[in-house]
Amino acid sequence: MSAPAATSNTRVTVPNIGDFSDVPIIEVHVSPGDTIAVDDPLLTLESDKATMDVPSSHAGTVSEVLVSVGDAVSEGTPVVVLDAGEGEPTEDDDAAPEPTDAVAQADTEAAAQEPDTERGAAASNGSSNGRSAPSSASSSASTTATPPASELPAHAGPSVRKLAREFGIDLAQVSASGPKGRITKDDLLSFVRGGDGASAPAAAAPAPAAQGSGIPAIPAQDFSVFGEVETQPLSRITRISGPFLHRSWLNVPHVTHNDDADITDTDRYRKELDTAAKADGYRVTLLAFLMKASVSALKAFPTVNASLTPEKDALILKRYYHIGVAVDTPGGLVVPVIRDVDRKGIVELSKELGEVSARARDGKLTSDDMRGGTFTISSLGGIGGTAFTPIVNAPEVAILGVVRSRVAPVWNGTEFAPRTLLPLCFSYDHRVIDGALAARFTRHVAHTMGDERRLLL
Repeated sequence: MSAPAATSNTRVTVPNIGDFSDVPIIEVHVSPGDTIAVDDPLLTLESDKATMDVPSSHAGTVSEVLVSVGDAVSEGTPVVVLDAGEGEPTEDDDAAPEPTDAVAQADTEAAAQEPDTERGAAASNGSSNGRSAPSSASSSASTTATPPASELPAHAGPSVRKLAREFGIDLAQVSASGPKGRITKDDLLSFVRGGDGASAPAAAAPAPAAQGSGIPAIPAQDFSVFGEVETQPLSRITRISGPFLHRSWLNVPHVTHNDDADITDTDRYRKELDTAAKADGYRVTLLAFLMKASVSALKAFPTVNASLTPEKDALILKRYYHIGVAVDTPGGLVVPVIRDVDRKGIVELSKELGEVSARARDGKLTSDDMRGGTFTISSLGGIGGTAFTPIVNAPEVAILGVVRSRVAPVWNGTEFAPRTLLPLCFSYDHRVIDGALAARFTRHVAHTMGDERRLLL
């Protein structure tokens, strides 16, 4: 089926984004004159739990952007107006057809009157002051007021703009070699490698401080002077999750408490269940047991199943138990949420874990699948390791990490006997949880994991 092309003045609206509403825009990826394909990102939205891109439902040329950074949108909100292009855009927008003369004229007029939307939301209204057309007598004054070429908005497609944001590069500094002054990906990469002449940044020039963090950024370097390099953009999941992890690390005072759970008997029972489950097409892993043990501990210590209020002066105690489970996918780590774990048994949880993990690896999770968690478990048991510090999935206040179990000699009062030990790594928000509570919580999990019968209590 061919992709839908825009007709004259097609309005593209925000699609179904779950039950989110009034979600603020944190990035606008297109400008008037850009040629876009179906599913090209138009905006990036950020709710309190997720960041999501708004794709284009049609192909065409952007004639008008109806929103700006900071605006709040919901399903059905118009975001851009598209005109039909000269042809359906290709996947690489640098190879898209040149704009028509009318569009080129519109680009020129917009460049002379309006600032680039990527230079700040405050500047996006800079052209709202009414301007009458200059008469011939005042043409010289109008010419004088026209900004120099270096201050005109850069002409580039969505993929080039996105790559420039990832590199932290102002497109106004990049020389364009494409048709009608269009910046291509090769232009941008040449600039990154320092091949853009005098306009290339100095290799040792310090990068600006991260906006709002007050922390100096790591100085930029041109690594190509030391040898051959290759630029590989981050995956979509990694780009989305990175800022959330950074924000949590900066805002939450992390402490990690470590303990061992003796799972010798529980793992023996798990293997029996797993052998029977293979015939039915699913697996029984320790993760299902950990989820049940975590719920038992959350009920015993409700402070861990809570979140701080926005004012940071009270706790919101949650009387439901939705457990987030970190899943490794080809595109990066995602955390789908298994709901009402307290009401489900080991077999039901195992089947649901297998189903949700498959959808995660296929990229078929929805925003609803990753919302509402009260506690998170990150398991590296299938890979290895002896311990690690998982980052709290704020606004949750704690996270449990586990690594590969090991067999070790344990003194039983009369002799050393081989036991299977599972390392537990419990990271917590020290504003809410102190060391004593963390030790008690982790010991409760370890104690419950020591006997599968305790999971029934």
